[in-house]
Amino acid sequence: MQVKIHDSWKVLLKDEFEQDYFKALTQFVRSEYTVNQCFPPGARIFSAFDHCHADQVKVVIIGQDPYHGDLQANGLCFSVNDGISVPRSLQNIYKEIHADLGKPIPKSGNLEHWADQGVLLLNATLTVRAHEAGSHQKQGWEQFTDAVIANINENCKHVVFILWGAFAQKKGAVIDRTKHHVLQAVHPSPLSASRGFFGCKHFSQTNAYLKSVGKAEIDW
Repeated sequence: MQVKIHDSWKVLLKDEFEQDYFKALTQFVRSEYTVNQCFPPGARIFSAFDHCHADQVKVVIIGQDPYHGDLQANGLCFSVNDGISVPRSLQNIYKEIHADLGKPIPKSGNLEHWADQGVLLLNATLTVRAHEAGSHQKQGWEQFTDAVIANINENCKHVVFILWGAFAQKKGAVIDRTKHHVLQAVHPSPLSASRGFFGCKHFSQTNAYLKSVGKAEIDW
């Protein structure tokens, strides 16, 4: 299994990679990928970090687990590979972008072009066993991604944190709101989107904030 993470993150997270829990997590993941079918492919586990370097983070969107269906997960939360049906939560995200910014709704669910602009699309758990939702939870990934958020909070300036749903909001509780900009709404899933996700205007609000602090806006 080949795993890559950009050098900028190796510097920021160096101490984390030396922790006992991370070494145990690495052993667990290697074993799982050897014995079972897991997603995303090994080389794309850290894809969110590879596309969005530590010194380029402008926005953080927090998800929960990778998609566990065949060929879906590509290492970015809410994102799927080209040619895969757009998941319903992402369909709702696209609908809100259309309503908020007037942009046409894309046919592809691949969000790499967001990540390449400085949007860290961070799942709390970075791997999953095929067709078994949540199967790699509580193995250390959550501690690692908590450390990622804490390091961004501490070492970056004027980052927009987008927290959809109670899970993301709890995970983002450590964020210093005097230093960064936090946007919250219910999750965009079909079960909750109509209760406050639609109409949240998080995409125009994000760009307005980035512009106000002298950063380039995101082409959503």
